[in-house]
Amino acid sequence: MGKEPQDFLPELPGQDGPQQGPSWANPRWPLTGDAPDLDAAMDPTEMAALVKEASAKAGKPTDTKSVEAACRDSIQAMLLIRLYRVRGHLAADLDPLGLANREVPEDLTLEWHGLAGQEDKEVFVGGVFGFEWVKVGELLDVLRNTYCGHVGLEYMHIADTEERRFLQDQFESPEETIQFTPEGKQAILQAVIRGEEYEKYLAKKYVGTKRFGLDGGEAMIPALEAVIKYGGSSGVREIIYGMAHRGRLNVLANVMAKPYRVIFHEFSGGSANPDDVGGSGDVKYHLGTSTDREFDGIKVHMSLVPNPSHLEAVNPVVLGKTRAQQAMHDDLSAHEKVLPVLIHGDAAFAGQGVVWECFGLSGVRGYSTGGCIHFVINNQIGFTTSPQFARSSPYPSDVAKGVQAPILHVNGDNPEAVTFACKLAVEYRQTFKRDIVIDMWCYRRFGHNEGDEPSFTQPLMYKEIRQHPRVSELYSDRLRDEGVIEEGTTPQMRQDFISHLDEEFEKAKGYKPNEVDWFAGRWSGLHKPADPETARRNTETAIGKKLFDSLGRTLTTVPDDLTIHKTLGRVLDAKREMFKTGTGFDWATAEALAFGSLVTEGFGVRLSGQDSGRGTFSQRHAIWVDQTDEGKYIPLATLPHGKFEVYDSTLSEFGVLGFEYGFALADPKTLVMWEAQFGDFANGAQIMIDQFIASGEVKWMRANGLVMLLPHGYEGQGPEHSSARLERFLQLCANDNIQVLNITSPANYFHVLRRQMLRPFRKPMVIMTPKSLLRHPSAKSDAELFMGDSHFMRILSDKAEIADKKVRRLVLCSGKVAYDLMEKRDEEKIDDVSIVRIEQLYPFPGEPLAVRLKRMTNLEEVVWCQEEPHNNGAWFFVQNRIEDALTAAGHEGMRPCYAGREEAASPATGFAARHKAQQDALVSVALGLSERGATNAKRKSRANKS
Repeated sequence: MGKEPQDFLPELPGQDGPQQGPSWANPRWPLTGDAPDLDAAMDPTEMAALVKEASAKAGKPTDTKSVEAACRDSIQAMLLIRLYRVRGHLAADLDPLGLANREVPEDLTLEWHGLAGQEDKEVFVGGVFGFEWVKVGELLDVLRNTYCGHVGLEYMHIADTEERRFLQDQFESPEETIQFTPEGKQAILQAVIRGEEYEKYLAKKYVGTKRFGLDGGEAMIPALEAVIKYGGSSGVREIIYGMAHRGRLNVLANVMAKPYRVIFHEFSGGSANPDDVGGSGDVKYHLGTSTDREFDGIKVHMSLVPNPSHLEAVNPVVLGKTRAQQAMHDDLSAHEKVLPVLIHGDAAFAGQGVVWECFGLSGVRGYSTGGCIHFVINNQIGFTTSPQFARSSPYPSDVAKGVQAPILHVNGDNPEAVTFACKLAVEYRQTFKRDIVIDMWCYRRFGHNEGDEPSFTQPLMYKEIRQHPRVSELYSDRLRDEGVIEEGTTPQMRQDFISHLDEEFEKAKGYKPNEVDWFAGRWSGLHKPADPETARRNTETAIGKKLFDSLGRTLTTVPDDLTIHKTLGRVLDAKREMFKTGTGFDWATAEALAFGSLVTEGFGVRLSGQDSGRGTFSQRHAIWVDQTDEGKYIPLATLPHGKFEVYDSTLSEFGVLGFEYGFALADPKTLVMWEAQFGDFANGAQIMIDQFIASGEVKWMRANGLVMLLPHGYEGQGPEHSSARLERFLQLCANDNIQVLNITSPANYFHVLRRQMLRPFRKPMVIMTPKSLLRHPSAKSDAELFMGDSHFMRILSDKAEIADKKVRRLVLCSGKVAYDLMEKRDEEKIDDVSIVRIEQLYPFPGEPLAVRLKRMTNLEEVVWCQEEPHNNGAWFFVQNRIEDALTAAGHEGMRPCYAGREEAASPATGFAARHKAQQDALVSVALGLSERGATNAKRKSRANKS
């Protein structure tokens, strides 16, 4: 078997075979090539020889004094060139309003370089800009035209020489400057007019309605079309977009080709989906779409991912979806066919931490998408906040320098420049498979939304905006001056487009959506469950003995050339004993059996988290590390048919969880799991949980099967290592949106993971996974529970054989506390108290619980016991549901009592002694051993009845 499974770890571009060098070294950094040394002058001796040779060829003096003088001038000229390459963007003409103070830096002047008054002097530059010798004044003009025009390029922070030279050549070569054919210029003008007139049409027809218009940034429309055109010609077959509000409706209509009539229908209050589909729907500027566009005979599929108002939250979702699509296109090595494009606002790009989290993922194994094109709509304002109060950096795009992404700053009043920037961005991304940023400086003609009055806070800016001509007017004047269009061309373009909008407006009155596309493509064969109860029955999740034994061999066989850690050796010895005796299967082994069986059946399995390979608690050992050379072996990756992936993620919750949600959004045939190091840390991704996982299906008709694994349980580890905030997930439960479980049995965990993939529908699943139960002697399962007719159990009885008719007191609970209760009950030799575990909290198993309660004919008390404080945990969620089950079972008037910790602002104590005292007390109260606790429980029961 050897170490071939190393190959199942997707490599970074250009990285072949196992990692070389120390284990802590990232093979991607440093990039090849030398970083620019901005302070070092060229070697005078070498320069003198070049100047002397060039002087002789040009018929110039070659005596020592003349060569020395020419050499000094040449070095000054080369430093001038270098500084323009590094800092020329600081003097670029970027602000359409002319309000930005962008004086030419002193070191970009001839005076600073000692060349003032020498504009007519010829200097040797050795082929730069195509010049061997050039006059100083001409060189300065070329430098300013190249680096200080309507496009400013930041690229000299990039370490890789090849990348710098590529951008330099593209920018400095005459044939690569901003040039378009007359037909191309007319197409750009037409696209700008479509963008402008569409916004004006919406404003006229739907007065006062929010649309977050693109007004002032319309140059983005032809630029995004250039991404499709040039992307298609360079191998792109699918583009996945993510963006916020501003300009979204314009992009949907004029780039994504969503029919105008559909958007007009939605503006008029109509639904985006058929009436029988249901769902809450969402506002127009949150919705997505998918379509095909064709340029030059090449068809490109495009999708715009729906998103909430939370700025930049959609970014990791787009990247995760892109990664999944690349896997399905067999494009994970070349990264050529599927391209992510993210459209940002300037304030959000600088202000939202998830932007950096996504940049941080860009070159990481398992998360790389081969580069993303970032397009910043730089309004030069964020809602009402001016840039100087919105960030500490000169540009909103400066965060991108952290991954050495090149940045193209461009004036939004020049649509040709913006389109050129997108063309260059596509070429760079397709060549180097790295992120690149376009920072389009524009303005927001109206307020944050169309009902906002921006002059309250920016009166001078909006005075200038009110008198500033529109993009199409400026561009039309330019094209007329160039002879590209005639006098009446632009008005005719406007009228033709408005007539088309009028036709679409009329058709919108009779428009009715007739389908929703959420179960198309790779989702074919899946559907929405008929109802939350019966649709979850009869899923056969057990496996056969032959597969069971085969997986056992895979999980316990060490290749001959692999030297494993001695402790791992003992772990594997214990596993071999499990498979030999058929008893004592622990949590990690059950999990590996679930993963392996799904892979063998052709499903993919993808697990990511901050320590997922080994497991936070050293329980999983999905990756075996050779102790001699740190080579990696993944047993489950050797299985045929499907694909098993496990990744130790970046130290991110928001970004990585969003990435995995996006992956699961695209690929329902892969069990996608995100694991928190401790369940408490999930709150770092709360936006993703609230806005996507819990509500994405009902808002946007997008199913998702993501699994969240959240270690949860009170073991005296303090406030941040105890609670995964179960109550928050339960509060989000409604409309059969998610599944929430707190599982206590390894076999039950095995079955629920398999059930997640074997059912004909997908729902996000949140599992409170254990910590101490990973090795608890009672939390074990026998082999027979994985085979035969075994299946997932929504409720589990305790191990004591107490007849239902004998039960006087029933303790219901969920999670680890069940074992504390059973241990204490057995220790006290109590024979009339039964303990039942609710393994699935939502959808709540009311029917099987009622069946069980009906058999308890002598039942007097029902207690809900939890480890969490009274204001946390499941109590407020389950109490009415338990009462309903009691009523259905014939126990009218009986209500559950509470046993658990008192209310607390902190989820857990940080003192071991206090933790133990609290735990002992709540267990005693639940079992009726505490007189005070029993009295309190009865008092609460009477109060409930009254």
